[in-house]
Amino acid sequence: MACRDLSKAEKAAAEIRRSTGNADIVVRHLNLASLHSVRQFAHQYTATEDRLDILINNAGVMMCPKSLTEDGYETQFAVNHLGHFLLTVLLLDMLKKSSPSRVINVSSITHKGGKIHFDDLNFNKAPYDSLVSYRQSKLANLLFTRELARRIKGSGVSVFSLHPGVIRTELGRYVQTRHPLLSGLLSIPALLLMKTPYQGAQTSIYCATADGLEIHSGCYFSDCALKEPAPEGKDDLAALRLWEISAKLVGYSEED
Repeated sequence: MACRDLSKAEKAAAEIRRSTGNADIVVRHLNLASLHSVRQFAHQYTATEDRLDILINNAGVMMCPKSLTEDGYETQFAVNHLGHFLLTVLLLDMLKKSSPSRVINVSSITHKGGKIHFDDLNFNKAPYDSLVSYRQSKLANLLFTRELARRIKGSGVSVFSLHPGVIRTELGRYVQTRHPLLSGLLSIPALLLMKTPYQGAQTSIYCATADGLEIHSGCYFSDCALKEPAPEGKDDLAALRLWEISAKLVGYSEED
């Protein structure tokens, strides 16, 4: 379990141990808003573990106020995409050694209508809109999945993206605090439609464990089924450009 908040992580780990009887649950610190933290975690993991069978890139922030990370990048793009990008590529050799293995990138249906603002990723030119930024980051998850699948084809590593559903978690806390009236109006009907965390985890589990999915590497899933992404999620030229820019922003080269 790679987590930013170690106190919450330890509580979750204790619950997993209690409910499953599996004592072999390891908690380690990882802050995706810090490229240094990502590199530190990847170094520690590869130095202490023998294999990596499944990597689920699940962490994220949603519609938060504009802020920059310690590396100078807009927070939603940095946490939801750049941190996961660097983590995955740094662990890629271990994933290949452990093949067949899988990478699961948790995206969102909000990639529809999204756009990668290649000339203004930090929204320094255009006014910042938290939803536009969030859509950019979730589209980046799909495009990263697509380009990664192309690059590692034949390696024994499969990669999938998915929409987990709208889930009752703390992820929407910024919507509640910044738009309380809207949140209040939507809360009652939304609660009837929202998934529990258990339900919301099912597509991630499906992509991690279901047999025969290797032929769909690079594809998008929802409700434990293969789904067609929006056209912008199938733009191979944008996917390639995003990879090249992301590698430059995080300081990654193939030699790493």
